[in-house]
Amino acid sequence: MGVIAETEKLQSYLELFPGLAKRRAEREAAWLRSLREDAFARFCQTGFPSTHEEDWRFTNVSAIANTAFTPAPDAQVSERELTPYRQRRCACQLVFVNGRFSKSLSVAGALPAGLEATSLAEKLARASGALQSHLGGYLNIERDAFAALNTAFFEDGAYVGIARGAVIELPIYLLFVSTEAAVPAMTHPRNLVVADEGAQATIVEDYVSLGGGVALSNTATELVAGENAHIVHLMIEREHEQAFNISTLRIEQERNANVASHSLLLGGALVRNNVHPVLHGEGGECLINGLFIGHGRQHMDNYMLVEHASPHCGSRQFYNGSLDDHAHGVFHGRIVVHKDAQKTDAKQTNRNLLLSDDAQIDTKPQLEIYADDVKCTHGATIGQIEEDSLFYLRSRGLDERTARKLLLYAFASECLDRIKEGPARQIVETLVDERLFAGGFAAARQSSPSSEGGRKWEEIG
Repeated sequence: MGVIAETEKLQSYLELFPGLAKRRAEREAAWLRSLREDAFARFCQTGFPSTHEEDWRFTNVSAIANTAFTPAPDAQVSERELTPYRQRRCACQLVFVNGRFSKSLSVAGALPAGLEATSLAEKLARASGALQSHLGGYLNIERDAFAALNTAFFEDGAYVGIARGAVIELPIYLLFVSTEAAVPAMTHPRNLVVADEGAQATIVEDYVSLGGGVALSNTATELVAGENAHIVHLMIEREHEQAFNISTLRIEQERNANVASHSLLLGGALVRNNVHPVLHGEGGECLINGLFIGHGRQHMDNYMLVEHASPHCGSRQFYNGSLDDHAHGVFHGRIVVHKDAQKTDAKQTNRNLLLSDDAQIDTKPQLEIYADDVKCTHGATIGQIEEDSLFYLRSRGLDERTARKLLLYAFASECLDRIKEGPARQIVETLVDERLFAGGFAAARQSSPSSEGGRKWEEIG
């Protein structure tokens, strides 16, 4: 009976894949077709993850598994509809509508020297051989069913290449827009970022919705940071509250590479945010920093897997969650120190505020250490707004509602302050301000960057 039920859940994908594979056969390279076939076979073998699996113990994806999604249709989006999401201070803004690149809506004129930013589908069409060593080379489709599903079904996404020594001052902005559909629709954006030796850049992924309707965005990004590269990645999820969003960021770091990953989760019915850096080269540093703010019946799951594979590397994880109403948050942070990764310095911290009696958080910091000369710590806290702090602000003339929001903003600012000053940080500050104050407060706040023993674990730039 169980096998039949699982087959029924996969039926729509079993029906879709052969037709897609046939249409792609004429235009895709053999290596890519093989990659897709292997990924789809793996997905069919494992099916969707269940709460019986340790990595998914706190998140039930049956609402996704039991929905017959169809590929999101082509859709027309007007410039007026995009106005709220336009960013003036960026190196370029690539726009993807229902997972497909829109050249007419994108702003990518004269790119800075050393930057290539384009549609992944277009890049594969003209130079697939150049991507073979990277695309699909880092995601673990054996253990991650959604990564396998993305590999099998992705149509498009962004390709970002940063040349050796290039310094891109303004953010590279990737905007993913989902439109309203009559039936449940799915997209599988796939992004590849390759930063050569000594490159510096900031990449922003922003996921938004136009209209309602049940939708699934299953995204995978592979980010390769070459030797001595300094790369910042910011993921923003602010889709409507019927949306499902599964995102996976797989980071490969070479010698002395420095990568900062920031996440801001605001929207969605069920959100799963996977961040998986591998410090492959000696001397690398990685910052994983995130903030999730949930209300209603939102479910926000953050799964962090940091692998220290070489010696003399450092990593920090800082995640803050604020949950109201019946919202459910998850933080599962896992640090794996391999046996050759001596002199590892790793720390993991998760802090959570529960703003109602019905809000829930599951937190699981985890260390796996196979080396004997390391410095690793982890911890988590769960609490409510401190009454003493609330009383202090009210004694200064603030009403209770404003005082509570001010304390929430201070809590959020612990994460915001770890983002380097600049356009990317301003975007995040504005969004948090709008969520908590409906605008008007962020410009007046004063920064006080988080520090630890004199070492500021914010972006290095």
